[in-house]
Amino acid sequence: MIKKIYIAGPLFNAHERGFLEEIAHELEANGYDCFLPHRDQTGIEASELDGTNMSQTTKDKIFNNDLQGLQVADLTVALVTGQDIDSGTAAEIGFSFATGKPVIAITASERRFRNLFVEGMFAYKVKTVQEIRPTISLVDSSGRNP
Repeated sequence: MIKKIYIAGPLFNAHERGFLEEIAHELEANGYDCFLPHRDQTGIEASELDGTNMSQTTKDKIFNNDLQGLQVADLTVALVTGQDIDSGTAAEIGFSFATGKPVIAITASERRFRNLFVEGMFAYKVKTVQEIRPTISLVDSSGRNP
């Protein structure tokens, strides 16, 4: 049964972070335990995240927190909108797939080609946040991972 969900997606602006927070809010309101990388870092002071010149120690903390989040998750929900799939998101999708965990991709009704190798790792694609929960039920019943 799916309980823990890793939410992957680009974090480069307020719109992207807001979309990911909307996903987390919807899932958490329905009893799921979500890891949202920009929200759920532990052992890191806010001052360590200011600007783009982080210390290697801070970068290592973020990597290890994200890796732990992926390892304990039962499923990954990935926001794959934009010009191309974000490289960090693609890595999280690849890790999830390689460890046998299903990936639900949110396309937000974009009509375009995506990297076909990464797209091949999606168990399901949905267009809206509201479609995620019913799709998780399909994963629970089928255990589908391509």
